[in-house]
Amino acid sequence: MANNPAKPTSNNSEYSANQIQVLEGLEPVRKRPGMYIGSTDLIGLHEALREIIDNSVDEALAGFAKNLWIFLNPDGSATIADDGRGIPVDVVKAYNQSALELVMTKLHAGGKFGGSAYKVSGGLHGVGASVVNALSKWVWVEVSRDNKLYRQEYAVGKPTTKVEVVKESKLDIPIPRKTGNTTTFFPDNSIFPNIEFDFDIVKKQIRERAYLVPKLYIHFIDRRKEEIKEVNYYFEGGIKSLVEKINENKDPLHKVIYINKSVDDVQLEVALQYNNSYSENVESYVNVINTVNGGTHLTGFRMALTRAVNDYGKKIGSFKQEDEGVIGDDTREGLTAVVFLKMSQDNVQFEGQTKGKLGNSEIQPIANQIVREGLSTYFEENPSDAKRILEKVYLAAKARMAAKAAKEAVIRKGALEGSTLPGKLADCQEKDPSVSELYLVEGDSAGGSAKQGRDRKFQAILPLRGKILNTERARLDKMIEHEEIKALIIALGTGIGDMINMDKIRYHRVIIMTDADVDGEHIETLILTFFYRHLPEVIKQGYLYVAMPPLFKIAKGKETRWAYTEDEREIYIKELKTLSSNANISIQRYKGLGEMNPEQLWETTMNPKNRMLKKVSINDAEEADEVFTMLMGDEVPPRKSFIQTNAINATLDL
Repeated sequence: MANNPAKPTSNNSEYSANQIQVLEGLEPVRKRPGMYIGSTDLIGLHEALREIIDNSVDEALAGFAKNLWIFLNPDGSATIADDGRGIPVDVVKAYNQSALELVMTKLHAGGKFGGSAYKVSGGLHGVGASVVNALSKWVWVEVSRDNKLYRQEYAVGKPTTKVEVVKESKLDIPIPRKTGNTTTFFPDNSIFPNIEFDFDIVKKQIRERAYLVPKLYIHFIDRRKEEIKEVNYYFEGGIKSLVEKINENKDPLHKVIYINKSVDDVQLEVALQYNNSYSENVESYVNVINTVNGGTHLTGFRMALTRAVNDYGKKIGSFKQEDEGVIGDDTREGLTAVVFLKMSQDNVQFEGQTKGKLGNSEIQPIANQIVREGLSTYFEENPSDAKRILEKVYLAAKARMAAKAAKEAVIRKGALEGSTLPGKLADCQEKDPSVSELYLVEGDSAGGSAKQGRDRKFQAILPLRGKILNTERARLDKMIEHEEIKALIIALGTGIGDMINMDKIRYHRVIIMTDADVDGEHIETLILTFFYRHLPEVIKQGYLYVAMPPLFKIAKGKETRWAYTEDEREIYIKELKTLSSNANISIQRYKGLGEMNPEQLWETTMNPKNRMLKKVSINDAEEADEVFTMLMGDEVPPRKSFIQTNAINATLDL
């Protein structure tokens, strides 16, 4: 019997002109919001706010705005205002519409496409204002211009009023200015699951921009609660001030080196300073956009830094001509830098709508040339600073070679080979990393209970004896010599240093489980320091967790409750009292994991059905870096100041 091709039996399988949709106006934005703001989660919500903020920042970059105001309003809306020129309100003849209405209701309409209004801006596609309008329940925009106040209102991207002259502003806070824009929008909760702006996220966004645009005064006022919060930013020094801030507690080796030069339509600003730490902290920006994944401007900077250091070292005789010199890794040790590129908006090429990486190939040689010439001049004019930098880089090179030799010696012995797991590791039977867990347990006693109480199929246990090495300032060779750290590296399977391979990680849940006392918290901090400084990808990929053992066992007869906080303890006591007012209630405070038997440890802290885990994340890398440096570094005064300032907030367990 012949096989006949299947024939469609339903209209659902047809594909014809009838299935082609044309989305008019701003409908594509509401249909696919992720294409325009990356996502509709909390990050996307703040991306919408950033789009409007950056319109005002662009006015400052163009030299017209001196002030930027951001208000979080009691009704949940946000207001952004500036004292720039104000969006034009006159009619664009080709569309017979006001320029303001076009900017707010048409994609790719604005002053950033080939005109002279903006040579540099943070917006890539000119879709910022219209996209935010499309994703808002309502928006109103006011323009102060020509001694008049104009206003237009919108709902889900469509005008509900004409552009008209009004007598007074809808904003109930007076703004001292003669010209400028005011935009107020209320996010659409049918698009965004969470429409509540986060004060700290907004604060970080505007602080970043205040550093990038010197002499811009930014006023941020949160009016949502009775107690109003206000933050103001103003930096004379621009990115130099940012580098000084990052290096605040890190023992800088010299004053900030600042390079600022233009080539054709490209302007590059670089500020850099070495400190006494071993970690690198380099940030890069293009037209106030934080290029978190770097790009050609950052590559050019790094190439130039390595070449300039090598050239100067050989010139003054620090490096012999036949030496291999220093490599890029050596020049990054203890380096803090900000690379800020400004270029014509017509030419900039980002990779993706979220603009995380610059793709313009022509920028790499330009950045290389500017930085190399700038550093060479600085080294010649500041020989004492240059000498300190060379000493720092040369020590890094020596340490790298020593660490390499130590690592090769260890590898030859097989100590870091994945096949030679540490004897103290009680591994799990499961070989699939995605379902395997590794518990890092404080002490042999708790480790013993954990080994007995665990589910051997997918849970591995690695007991860590005592307080492990503080790796904040430890080099690779010292870490490999430390037995507890070495055991952890081997158990994870990722390798360390330049041999890290996250594809070889053996567990997708690495869980820190320590006692709920001061020593336990110290050990937890030491382990966190190791991961943050030496295996940050474990954190970034969401593999690191902290276990939350219960603080109290509340029992009444055969009824037992486990309380993880003091508030829970009080709630459970009240609940148990309602069962019977005669029986006594016993309360046991757990200070150590060893106080629980294997069954209790499984029930409260290791059973996936009952346990509480906190996922470790790096929401603000700069702030995290500052805290780790302050808590785990060598400088005592900042740590003392932190303890004195926060002691009042400490909970004493007497």
